[in-house]
This record gives sequence, structure tokens and C-alpha cells, in this order.
Amino acid sequence: VQLQASGGGLVQAGASLRLSCAASGRTSSGYAVGWFRQAPGKEREFVAAISWSGGTVYIDSSVKGRFTISRDNAKNTVYLEMNSLQPDDTAVYYCAANSSPLLSPSKRNRESPTRYEYWGQGTQVTVSS
Repeated sequence: VQLQASGGGLVQAGASLRLSCAASGRTSSGYAVGWFRQAPGKEREFVAAISWSGGTVYIDSSVKGRFTISRDNAKNTVYLEMNSLQPDDTAVYYCAANSSPLLSPSKRNRESPTRYEYWGQGTQVTVSS
């Protein structure tokens, strides 16, 4: 599976952005997708994840209520809708896929970058105050 993230940009605090993660390659077998972000000098952190069916979704508490994750399997695309953006949201955002269509019931596993096998190149989100 190859992933390409897009939709980042420079916005002011309070604005919204929608990131897209387009998949290609062996997508027919189903895959769960996670979004991660990495700010300068910080570790990569979990943001959100969605199962293949879209029926299971996890959102990190730091963005819950502002970010939503969804997918359109007909388009092989996963979206991260980000509202009320704040300067602390500034980071490179990455999407990643797991060869399993399901998300791990273990919070530690589904939020660990090492559990995702395929990664996109990242898209920069910069929020100015």
C-alpha cells in the first residue's frame, strides 16, 4: 500500500483544514489507517485512527471535539477534518496504514507508530496565532 497525504497549509488560529490520505496499490484486502503528527523537536504522536469499515474510530483526547476522521473506500481515501486549529497543532501530519482491517483493542498498540506498516510522506500544517 502506498499512501500520499495532502491538504496541509498555513492558516490562522481558529481556522479549519481537511487533510486527505490517498491510498494505492494492494488496497482490496482492507487496511486500518492512523493519523500521526510530529512537531519540531518532539516525538511522533498519535492523532486519530479508523478501521477499514469506518465503524471503529479513535481520537486522541488532545484533539477530541475538534478533529474527526472518516474514510471513503470507493475513493481509497481517508480524511482528517481539523477545526478550531491552534498553534499547538502545528506539525507535519502523517497518515499510516496497517495491513489489518481492524484496529487493535489495545490503546498502546493502536497509538504506536511501530504498529503501522505503511507511511505517507507527510503534509505540513502551520497555525499562526
